[in-house]
Amino acid sequence: MLGSLLIVFREVMEAGLIVGIVLAATQGIPGRGRWVAGGIAAGVAGAAIVAVFAGSLSAALSGNGQDVFSATILCIAVLMLGWHTVWMTRHGREMAGEMKTLGAEVVSGERSLAAMSVVVAVAVLREGVEVVLFLYGIAVSTHSGPAAMLTGGALGIAAGAALSWLLYRGLIVIPLSRLFSVTGLLIAFLAAGMASQAAGLLAGDDLIPALGYEVWDTSWLLSDGSMVGRAAKALLGYSDRPMGVQVITWAVTLATMIIATRLVRRRPAARA
Repeated sequence: MLGSLLIVFREVMEAGLIVGIVLAATQGIPGRGRWVAGGIAAGVAGAAIVAVFAGSLSAALSGNGQDVFSATILCIAVLMLGWHTVWMTRHGREMAGEMKTLGAEVVSGERSLAAMSVVVAVAVLREGVEVVLFLYGIAVSTHSGPAAMLTGGALGIAAGAALSWLLYRGLIVIPLSRLFSVTGLLIAFLAAGMASQAAGLLAGDDLIPALGYEVWDTSWLLSDGSMVGRAAKALLGYSDRPMGVQVITWAVTLATMIIATRLVRRRPAARA
């Protein structure tokens, strides 16, 4: 539940920031709310279609095929998490500027409300597709049930929407750089856990070398089937009896994401 809450909260907050900037930049335009709402609805519908096809494809596979499909989705989710985190770190301010420019063009008549609606729809669709892939990855890596996933997702939507609205209304002032840094670090651990689980699935089918079985056994201290163990597995990628390839994959993925993010943050400072 915690993993799905974190992912959905982050994605909803990012989409909410885009929508909030567009709304703030187009104040006074009649009917802007309907066009923005239509864009949001179109984006959500597109993400739902992706979710249906992903679930149907997974259900159609069996045996090793399903393991390979699950591992592939996990790898795609890890790559997207890494790319998305680095991209937002580098281009977040530019994106905010582009949304403000779009709003100014709508106000001046250079752009139509339909164009604004399309931009909002694409933004929501992008975040929605990422949510679908990430939640599928969480479900595979942590074996979370639908009830826990739905609860975490609903809480994430509520928290992300509430924070976005408060930021839009100017009721709270949060240094977004710190907020994204904290969630980015948590997402790095989440991605490392997904990569580790993908390696475990492939090694279990003898598609890649396991590099040792049960490198350690901490089930006596913290079982990954317990409530606390499930939370640690969802947020940190914890496993009480991991394979060697899982440990290596976890460490390499985490180090790569952290180093890449820090390098991207230093570039603007170096240019300045």
